[in-house]
Amino acid sequence: MNKDVILGIIIPFVGTSLGAACVFFLKKELSVNLKKAFSGFAGGVMVAASIWSLLIPSIDQASNLGALSFVPAIVGFWLGILFLLLIDNVVPHLHVEGNKEEGLKLNKKLSKTTMMLLAITIHNIPEGMAVGVIYAGYLNGSNAISLSGALALAIGIAIQNFPEGAIVSLPLSANGENKKKSFILGCLSGIVEPIAAVLTIFLSKLVIPFMPYLLSFAAGAMMYVVVEELIPEMAEGEHSHVGVICFSFGFSVMMLLDLLLG
Repeated sequence: MNKDVILGIIIPFVGTSLGAACVFFLKKELSVNLKKAFSGFAGGVMVAASIWSLLIPSIDQASNLGALSFVPAIVGFWLGILFLLLIDNVVPHLHVEGNKEEGLKLNKKLSKTTMMLLAITIHNIPEGMAVGVIYAGYLNGSNAISLSGALALAIGIAIQNFPEGAIVSLPLSANGENKKKSFILGCLSGIVEPIAAVLTIFLSKLVIPFMPYLLSFAAGAMMYVVVEELIPEMAEGEHSHVGVICFSFGFSVMMLLDLLLG
C-alpha cells in the first residue's frame, strides 16, 4: 500500500480520536440536543457516502452487465443489511437503552455507557470495510473509483466519527472515569476501522470480480447503522427539528465533498 492509501485508512480513526479528545475541553456530558445534532449529522454523512461513494461506483463497475448493472448493487446492499441484522441478533445488548430487561439478563455488570461503547465499536466495522473496499478498488485500477473519491469517503467518515468519539469519552468521564482513560477508550472504539479497512483490502485482492458487490455490501451495512442506530437517537426525547436539520447538513457536506473530490 502506498502512503496515500495508508493516510486514507488512518483518517477516519483520527476523526474518532479528535472527538474523544473533547473530554479534555468539555466538563459536562453532552446535552440531549447536542447528541441529537451529532447523530443527525453522522447519519446524513453516512447516507450520502453510501449513495455517492459506494452504490453509484458499484453500478458503474457493473456496467458490463448492461441493463442488469443494478443487480450487484441490490444484492450486495441486501447482504450488507442482513450481515448487520445478524450482528444485531448475536449482540442484543446494542439496544439495552430501549430494552433494559434484556440487557440485564445478558450481563448485569455492563453499564449503559459500556453498551454505547460496544455499539459504536461494532458499527464502526462496516465503516472500516467501506474505506477498505473503496481503496481496494482504486488500487486495482477501477475506472469508477479515483484517489480523490476514496479520500472523500475517508474524510466523510472521519467527520461523522468525530461525534462518536465524543459520545463515548464524555459519558465515561461523567461517570467517574479519569479523562485520560476516557479518551483512550473513546479512541479504541474507532481502532476497528483501520483494522477492518486493511483486512478488506487484502481480502479484496482475492475477489476482484466481486468488487461491485463489496461496494454495495458496505453501503447496505452503513445504511443499516443509520436507520437502526442514528435515526432513533436523533429522535429521542422531546420533539425537535435539530436532528433533521443536522442530518440534512451532514448529507449536504458529504455530497459536496464527493462531487468536488470525486
